[in-house]
Amino acid sequence: MSIFKPFITSDVIVSPFKVNKSFTFTGNEFTGSNVQIDRFFGKNITASLWTSDSDNTGYITSQSSQLVYRSIKELYYSNYIGGENGAPVATASFNNDGTITGLAYTPNYYNYLSNTLTASRYFPTGSDEIVTIISIPSNLFGEYLNPGTISITSASLNLYDDGLGNLISASKKIGDVIYEHGIIIITNSGTTPYSSTLPNNFYSGSLTCSFESTVTIYETQYKCTIRENEFNFSNNPSLLSGSAAISNGSGSSFPQPGSGKLNDNVTGSYFSPYITTVGLYNNNKELLAVAKLAQPLPVSSVTDTSILINFDF
Repeated sequence: MSIFKPFITSDVIVSPFKVNKSFTFTGNEFTGSNVQIDRFFGKNITASLWTSDSDNTGYITSQSSQLVYRSIKELYYSNYIGGENGAPVATASFNNDGTITGLAYTPNYYNYLSNTLTASRYFPTGSDEIVTIISIPSNLFGEYLNPGTISITSASLNLYDDGLGNLISASKKIGDVIYEHGIIIITNSGTTPYSSTLPNNFYSGSLTCSFESTVTIYETQYKCTIRENEFNFSNNPSLLSGSAAISNGSGSSFPQPGSGKLNDNVTGSYFSPYITTVGLYNNNKELLAVAKLAQPLPVSSVTDTSILINFDF
């Protein structure tokens, strides 16, 4: 038998928490329909005449290498182009006497830094210089790549992130990771994507990429409180004796509710019904979820009884 009691606002607590999932793919799996990890190189083409569809790049989607270079530069390095060795561009200082020291105006762009530490982002600006990009789709990385879990390896390559947005090879920084965009950028490729930093097998099937995704899951806790004067009687018809029988259609019968008298074992002052199952219903009394207790719980007649139900979605 079911007994209903509505929740109040304070009975429901929603708590978010982060979960991670590990992925590992080899180069031949990158182009799979459920993976779609693409690789690009961006090239600083300085020629005055630019032809559409020239110098295209990409294994899955075709993009102009010049536009890839400019997009990466604008999104992630615009505050660092004028700085020395990738340092942020110096900004103006306003003095107490009203004078300004340094540049009168320096734009300050949002470059998707991974933390509040002073970043150092080198970006090549020489003619025909190359940046190399690995683009992981959002259906794999979720909300962002989990810092410190990225690894790119091959027979002659071993890259990893340090958890602070820096891409490391042989203890030296060679690029940056934009965790919230699933973007891995190698900035010291030189003038060819097949330099000593990026051997030919960077674009072959021998490459392996590992990382962890991050997704927020919300845990909802429902507090079911039974007061000492509530639910202290059972509606189970088996508690009645001498009542009219109702057939269940299978040859057996059970007592008709509301008839007969209580069995002797449930008339004492110490009798207490037991709770075995809690159901969560919507406003239309439609069952949405069921919580099973590990063992039957007696309802106390002297103090409140609370049952906590947790589930994730």
